[in-house]
Amino acid sequence: MEKHNHDHSLESHKACVSLVPIFKHLDEEQLDEIMAATRSVSFEKGEIIYREGDEADSLYIIHKGKVRIYRLTEAGKEQLVRLLNPGDFTGETALFTDSVHESYAEAMMETKVCVIQRSVLQGFLLKFPSISLKILQEFSNRLNTSETQTTRFSSETVETRIALFLTEQMDQKNDRNIVYLPMSKKDLASYLGTTPETISRKFAELEAKGLIRQKSTRQIEILEVDELLLV
Repeated sequence: MEKHNHDHSLESHKACVSLVPIFKHLDEEQLDEIMAATRSVSFEKGEIIYREGDEADSLYIIHKGKVRIYRLTEAGKEQLVRLLNPGDFTGETALFTDSVHESYAEAMMETKVCVIQRSVLQGFLLKFPSISLKILQEFSNRLNTSETQTTRFSSETVETRIALFLTEQMDQKNDRNIVYLPMSKKDLASYLGTTPETISRKFAELEAKGLIRQKSTRQIEILEVDELLLV
């Protein structure tokens, strides 16, 4: 990572550490201790933070920007696993085992990442056991998401996958059922196991049926929630 910009400002580290769900329950003194062991690294859009096969020896916390985690199939096709926003983290498997990364992490825009080495973080897990509980909770959430995604790929049509994804993105506070797509159609296609062309065609078909309205590239209004869930 020598070629990337390193930000050693205390304020930057503190802002990064306090963003993360696994740390933000800690008190000021504990946060300061973790902050002192953290380094900040900046990446340009399109830069790889780590790749499959690299040694997994650190926890990466997204401070600013956005990161996509993806894997390559045997045919060399990208399969999007998840998107990371500020406060999210990756590399957590390194906390418990000596291993290598099984996926790629790529900056989707100018991104700042806070990095904590495994040996250092393991010491914090022993010192502050509540962090371990938060990490196990996150593991559980990701496992559930992964199992749901795998089940959908094997048992549901592309149209159903799209419908379920859209309804899951609905803002429950918004009476107008507006969905803001968190990713491009290309990434959505990768995430749902299809092609961008199929995504565009299925969106058009759902719109023709009066189930959705495409207000912009990323903004979709759900017109008939119950009927959409039946496709």
